[in-house]
Amino acid sequence: MGLNLQRDGRLRPIDLARASGLSTQAVRNYEEAGILPAAGRTPHGYRTYTSLHAGALRAFLALVPGHGHPTATSIMRAVNEGGVDEAFRLIDESHAQLLDDRRTLQAVESALRDLESGPDSGPDSGPVSAGGVAAGSGGAAERKAGAESRSGSGSGTGGTFIGPLAERLGIRPATLRKWEGAGLLRPRRDPLTGYRVYDDADVRDARLAHQLRRGGYLLEQIAPLIAQVRAAGGPAPLEAALSDWHGRLAARGRAMLTGAAELAAYLDARG
Repeated sequence: MGLNLQRDGRLRPIDLARASGLSTQAVRNYEEAGILPAAGRTPHGYRTYTSLHAGALRAFLALVPGHGHPTATSIMRAVNEGGVDEAFRLIDESHAQLLDDRRTLQAVESALRDLESGPDSGPDSGPVSAGGVAAGSGGAAERKAGAESRSGSGSGTGGTFIGPLAERLGIRPATLRKWEGAGLLRPRRDPLTGYRVYDDADVRDARLAHQLRRGGYLLEQIAPLIAQVRAAGGPAPLEAALSDWHGRLAARGRAMLTGAAELAAYLDARG
């Protein structure tokens, strides 16, 4: 950052602005937001800054790519108010979020690999009978659902009914209905019986949802991922998106390192 220091070591708003590619108004806004320490004033009331302000601006601009503008603002404000521990807590939260995003990506990739390797096998969501009906279910309200669940292995119209699909996944038919209600599945209805019919894409989506649920992900977290698979026409076209996701996570991690270095330099300058 090429700064035009005055003879007394003071900097004008235009000096900080030019060195960072900002407007003088942006510099003033950052000061008012607490991102920069309070400026000094000349006898005529003009703002004056120092190399410490320049360091604060460098730290903030370096923090933004990795932590985002709101969190970077909160970090700098905490430091300037003497709350270094709070600043470190905010940084830790950003790192925890990055780690969580990495784990989500790994879970998605694992689930997509499982889609390619064949049918699911794993722990049940509840006891399932040979016909795919949850043991112990019943009651008048369940009769139609039970009949649907007991339907044969195929619909006769190029798909499968809820019972055989639930049995294949090792889950309750009610679980598939819950996923449908959450927008994860969109089976059509058999025109004669009104039963749900799951085509190949529905089965794929159900298997992906099953894998992610076993990984501990919530339905609201799974829904947008399945929507991406559905929009792409299957898992294969998502390879480029997953590669881009990896790249963005790596860029965030690198940006956090850069931000940490500039923030450490600013903390040292503050003493």
